[in-house]
Amino acid sequence: MNTVICTLFEGDYHLGVAALINSLSAHGFKGTVYAGYRGHLPPWASLPSPAGTLKVTSDITVHFIPLKTTIHLTNYKPDFMLDLWHHHCPDADALFYFDPDIVIKCRWSFFEEWAAFGVAVCRDINGDMPNTHPLRQMWRKILAPLDINLHRPMDLYVNGGFVGVVKSQKAFIEVWQHTISLMGSLNINLNKLSQGDRTIPFSFPDQDALNIACMAHTGEVSTIGADGMDFQWGGGGYVMSHAAGGIKPWRKRFLLTLLTKFQRPSIADRGFVANLNGPIHPLPPNRLRQIKFDLFLACALGRFIG
Repeated sequence: MNTVICTLFEGDYHLGVAALINSLSAHGFKGTVYAGYRGHLPPWASLPSPAGTLKVTSDITVHFIPLKTTIHLTNYKPDFMLDLWHHHCPDADALFYFDPDIVIKCRWSFFEEWAAFGVAVCRDINGDMPNTHPLRQMWRKILAPLDINLHRPMDLYVNGGFVGVVKSQKAFIEVWQHTISLMGSLNINLNKLSQGDRTIPFSFPDQDALNIACMAHTGEVSTIGADGMDFQWGGGGYVMSHAAGGIKPWRKRFLLTLLTKFQRPSIADRGFVANLNGPIHPLPPNRLRQIKFDLFLACALGRFIG
């Protein structure tokens, strides 16, 4: 299968992109990664190769695509995916989007097998949303006159940080994109991650639109629960680790966080640090040793407090 991976980043999120790509390499991915970005290319991508192209290994190539959009990048995901399919990789059999704060934990071939069963999505942290939930009812009421039929009953609310789609299901991404565009026409501020009040119908534009697309899609949808992103209590996840919400691992001081907030390093924190070693070396060796030692001390002490 000709599979393409994409992500979006700006600022220091390039550290998460490096960890994501290292995790993909470690688990058998071979192919092309497209990274849309605002601002500057990351320091680790400054190589004497063709502009915007980095050969990570003999099997993995990263293409960096500068973006001019002003909306929050989380709301630009379906636009980016469709642009890739139309202009950059029209021959791709499948397209997977990952947020830059995700690392994968299992063999890459599993993702391709998963997407073959339907659009691949994962349960969110707060993933219980019954089919009769008032927010779903509001979505139906608002979107029905706009010819978006939310026919699929769903009790699971999925996370917007990952989606995998085979080419025959590309219409799913088009519905996702169209729904976000409609939200903008309904005075939802697409320059923001969240509207702040969860009781309004489109509080999280990107993620709500993804869930709406799941309800409207005429093809199959394949969902994994909280174990898909290490969101479940007590560990046990085996697909991805997603550092969703809070301070990102590359900004966190692990021991200080433990001592002041009584928060132990998360599975996603440990996964990020573990994937700073790989074909991409985004940090100087001394800085990497400091981070690993900080994590080691926090994990050791965290057995007794936190």
